[in-house]
Amino acid sequence: MSKKVFVTHQLPGERIHQLAELCDLNLWMGPGLLSAESLREELRDCHGLLCLLTDRVDAALLAEAGQLEFISSMSVGVDHIDLAAAGRRGIAVGNTPGVLVDTTADTAFALLLAAARRVSEADRFVRQGNWRQENAWAPDFFTGKDVSGATLGIVGLGAIGRAVAKRAQGFGMEVLGWSRSGREVAGVAGVSLDELLLRSDFVSVHTALNAQTRHMINAERIATMKPGAVLVNAARGGIVDEVALAAALVRGDLYAAGIDVFEREPIAADNPLLHLPNVVLTPHIGSATAHTRARMADLAVDNIIAALDGQPMPNCVNPDVY
Repeated sequence: MSKKVFVTHQLPGERIHQLAELCDLNLWMGPGLLSAESLREELRDCHGLLCLLTDRVDAALLAEAGQLEFISSMSVGVDHIDLAAAGRRGIAVGNTPGVLVDTTADTAFALLLAAARRVSEADRFVRQGNWRQENAWAPDFFTGKDVSGATLGIVGLGAIGRAVAKRAQGFGMEVLGWSRSGREVAGVAGVSLDELLLRSDFVSVHTALNAQTRHMINAERIATMKPGAVLVNAARGGIVDEVALAAALVRGDLYAAGIDVFEREPIAADNPLLHLPNVVLTPHIGSATAHTRARMADLAVDNIIAALDGQPMPNCVNPDVY
């Protein structure tokens, strides 16, 4: 009898069609995102789950999914899955690393440039009909911050952080880096987190979200940042204290911010960042190119296919379950 696999969203890529031939596949067709209650109901008799980062897979959900054997998430981060609870049940959890490195690094650098050169502000200015003859140009008209030759601090020197460093070097930036492991990277000066924040004109966050990094960039650390610095976060929302960041931007302690990820997604209507002109906001699009998303979907499916065949997932984040 075929094992049942539930997929929480329609996926791009080619491998999903092969998966349908190997199991009893149930695909959520929408509309919108799957609700927590619907996910709970769908998993009651399923052996496998292919999910997105928007699907919360916590201990309570796993406790009710008595037949669940394996999970593959179409994401690099797996903070939406309770790995400890999955491990206790012997449930293998897979992810999709590697394929989104350059795409996400491009997004981070796009946010950095847009925040530095006030691209969103200028776009709104033009669209709202404010660019008229009487203010067509002036020496201080929409002046921003120089990127070339500035100092960039990278928090987290994993694959994405290193890719951002390469882009920064192309702009002639001095690059500082910090990682919990003390990783050494060519062309990146390894420093303490405190020194990085103190010296950097731009700070880009590229560490994983876990208990140790939640609100790592908090009010106290933001206060130590170089006056007029720009903060970019394309990692996970919970790493940066958004209330503290907004307060620093309002005070003028920081120049601007570029934010792709939020502690609550979709962003809450009362998030203070929404009302600030010097913040570039994007809806978690770090990996959002058609090619990258298709490759991510294929990797997520490959994890499921391996599990169905009784083999270890090619990208397993808790291999101790085997």
